[in-house]
Amino acid sequence: MRTAAILPVKRFEAAKSRLGASVARAPRERLAGAMVGDVLLALEQTPSVEITIVVTCEPTVLDHAGVDQHVLFVEDSAESGQSDAVALGVRRALAGGIERVLCIPGDCPALDPDELEALLAASVPPQRSGSLVVIVPDRHGTGTNGLLLTPPDAIYPSFGPDSCERHRALARGVGALCRVERPPSLLLDVDTGDDLDELKRRLAQTRTERSASLIASGTRSLLDAPAHATVSPIEIG
Repeated sequence: MRTAAILPVKRFEAAKSRLGASVARAPRERLAGAMVGDVLLALEQTPSVEITIVVTCEPTVLDHAGVDQHVLFVEDSAESGQSDAVALGVRRALAGGIERVLCIPGDCPALDPDELEALLAASVPPQRSGSLVVIVPDRHGTGTNGLLLTPPDAIYPSFGPDSCERHRALARGVGALCRVERPPSLLLDVDTGDDLDELKRRLAQTRTERSASLIASGTRSLLDAPAHATVSPIEIG
């Protein structure tokens, strides 16, 4: 089944404002860029993802994508929010003959390609003509960190507070089969200082595991930067 990932990316200067005093503005922009780079790498390493559609007006996103990555950029000129940005990506996916889309945020740097591949392998409608909505909530169980739609326009995305239940209601409303899945690496997005502390804790746990230590490599390097580097751990810790 032809699968695309859709990655909406806010301008880095406006991203992660909820981190507030936990991270100064300049390091916050670098953190946003590092996390997007890690998400792009995880998606590239997920075999079932044919292409990643990045919807953004951030001019430096290209700097965070590898030259060999299968990435298509769609300009988000309206910048009217995550849901509308994802909808732009859905339209582009449909135009390219994509059969399902995996909508992923750019602030889940600990994404594990093996977990994503397992999610995709287990999420095929029982009938090719059927509709399937798979929701991955955030770690609090209320928001939506991942939305897998078969076909890509099975429902119109509706991200934001309490979006997990809202997406379930939208799926029920169109008669789509709906499931909630919880791959661990996709449950943690970084919006607040508490989220950042949890990410640091999880990365520290996997530091000695060779395969896991390759995950979130860009974000890990930024958080581990020495005091004399461009970004110090004091600024972002």
